[in-house]
Amino acid sequence: MRPAESRDVDAVALMFHALWSDTDAAEHARDLSRLVAGRAPGKLPAAIFVAAVQNRLVGFLHTGLRSHADGCDPSRPVGYIEGWYVEPEYRLRKVGAQLIAAAEQWARRHQCTEMASDTWVDNEASQRAHEALGFEVVDRCVNYRKQL
Repeated sequence: MRPAESRDVDAVALMFHALWSDTDAAEHARDLSRLVAGRAPGKLPAAIFVAAVQNRLVGFLHTGLRSHADGCDPSRPVGYIEGWYVEPEYRLRKVGAQLIAAAEQWARRHQCTEMASDTWVDNEASQRAHEALGFEVVDRCVNYRKQL
């Protein structure tokens, strides 16, 4: 596990696209280039960690600080997992756990005492992964919209 570098942008952009397919890899690469250069889009810091096996990137974790998160102490900033992806053939091999550990260490260095995350209600694999790593469910939500 290591922080992402500029040489990783294209490979990580493809993994971003695998996780968030509504945005193309080129746009993800532009956003990643700024993040890797230390220019997070907001005022709070963010980081990307990558997992490599034999010099091939097989996962990433995008983390950042948030001023608050559901179920967390509202008086302190929270480390937040913005995105987490491991190539399917490397899942269940502790790659994801090592990425989480890197993000937790980063959050501690930023004075955080809690780490938060979210996932889709139908993504049971992600829910199991979170819970296996000590995360607890604090809320469930169904979002609605209505065209006017």
